[in-house]
Amino acid sequence: MKLKLAVPDLVSNSYFPAIAAKVLGAYEEQGLEVELEHISPLPKCTDALRDGSVHFIGASAHAPLLSFKDWAGAKLLCAQSQGTYWLLVMRRDLRIPRNDLNSLRGTRIAAVPFVGDLLKHLLRSSGIAPGDVQIVSPDFAAKPGTNFGVAAASALRDGAIDGFFANGVGAELAIGSGIADLILDIRRGDGLGDCFHYTMPSIATTDQIVDDYPDLAAAVIRAVISTQRALKSDPTLATQVGRKLFDAKAAAVIAAVIERDLPYYKPDISPNFVTTMNHYARDVGLLGCERSYDEVVATALRSQWNWMGK
Repeated sequence: MKLKLAVPDLVSNSYFPAIAAKVLGAYEEQGLEVELEHISPLPKCTDALRDGSVHFIGASAHAPLLSFKDWAGAKLLCAQSQGTYWLLVMRRDLRIPRNDLNSLRGTRIAAVPFVGDLLKHLLRSSGIAPGDVQIVSPDFAAKPGTNFGVAAASALRDGAIDGFFANGVGAELAIGSGIADLILDIRRGDGLGDCFHYTMPSIATTDQIVDDYPDLAAAVIRAVISTQRALKSDPTLATQVGRKLFDAKAAAVIAAVIERDLPYYKPDISPNFVTTMNHYARDVGLLGCERSYDEVVATALRSQWNWMGK
């Protein structure tokens, strides 16, 4: 059976284990024939899973809620990495201190709507009124196939925005070029309260796949774990993947970005994470009711998270 796995962001570290598993042959090692598709913007990617045109997606853990109301019909299989993973960078000349959200007042920050909702939530939680910071979704964000983080780095350089909230590759390009400073890195302790568990990069599929093809779903989990371990063992493999799929600038920085992410390369999805994620999803209007751990995670396949491989 030929499987299709879609990601909404390709030139990125966000969903790199799912992407690298294709290039490094991890799916084939598990006996799978997987076609990787880049489907953006994100709602088209989750719709493709709902409509059956793809079998799996590598995306934010709470992304299925865009197309599966209150988790009905969707399940998370495993984490690609742990923690909320988008970064906020701002123009260096603004001299905003690290993790100082109050200093963002009066600025113009670019983010795609789904990602921007998380930043808005953080700002509200910090007592910053919605009108105090302008969060915009530029025209380029809606263009199919556009990598938002990379495009946002160019917009920042051109002075069209004061900062952006996006993936680590875009942030690295902006910081490395000397035009931006890192302001918010939730994975590494910035932000408030339990925001680390608002989301994470995950692999999701449908209830039908879990019920009818559990062996295939289990093999996808093993392929992701195998790729996580391979990258931990040799982070330079990320450059090999980047050279095959990315432009030259992104390929040049991807190994350094992935190496920083490696401590978070764990497949587990904890009950605490699901509870916090669902509370966040309710706060931003994506979830209308409480959902249990078993209703969100394919618990019958949890044993695969402990797969040791060769």
